[in-house]
Amino acid sequence: MRRAGMLAVAAGIVLGPVGWLVSDRLEARNDFCNACHLPSGVALHRELRDEFDARPAASLAALHAAAAVEGREDAAFRCIDCHQGSGAVGRVRVKALAAKDAFWYVVGRFEEPDGMRWPLWDADCRKCHPGFASEGDLDGPGPEAFHARPVHNRKLGVGCVECHLVHGPGGNPDAYFVHPEPVRAQCARCHSEFEEEYE
Repeated sequence: MRRAGMLAVAAGIVLGPVGWLVSDRLEARNDFCNACHLPSGVALHRELRDEFDARPAASLAALHAAAAVEGREDAAFRCIDCHQGSGAVGRVRVKALAAKDAFWYVVGRFEEPDGMRWPLWDADCRKCHPGFASEGDLDGPGPEAFHARPVHNRKLGVGCVECHLVHGPGGNPDAYFVHPEPVRAQCARCHSEFEEEYE
């Protein structure tokens, strides 16, 4: 029994890094991410992929998909660009969920999720949008002026994806697909003039 435990630990030490590197290569392709999620009757990822690929962009995810990534040979935007996690903790979190899903898929007991188990963190957005981590031009147009106020920036305690809904059509494309209802609900936390809508 002890020998079997030691072999399992040794196999984990060897296979863990190999699995990590192999999954890095595979998840760089959107088609791989969708490969397990596209059979008929499994809606979530099919709908997300259709929306991601839609042109003209009808969501924030599709707007990202239509944009190029600067400084990369293959400039196409990929699912994993947002969903890979940020920093060591975020990356391990994503890899652990992927390993769990892969295990259940291989043994034939995988169930398609009906939503995100872990929402995107602000750090996931700030990888490409670092300007919202600090104060900016208070007199600038639209969202830039909003985020320039310290209380509306990091001190607000509202995640980026609470106002900028990433997947799903709707929202204002000129304001980075801000959706009015969640924004009003967040505003009502501090601004009494919005409260009557949520009583």
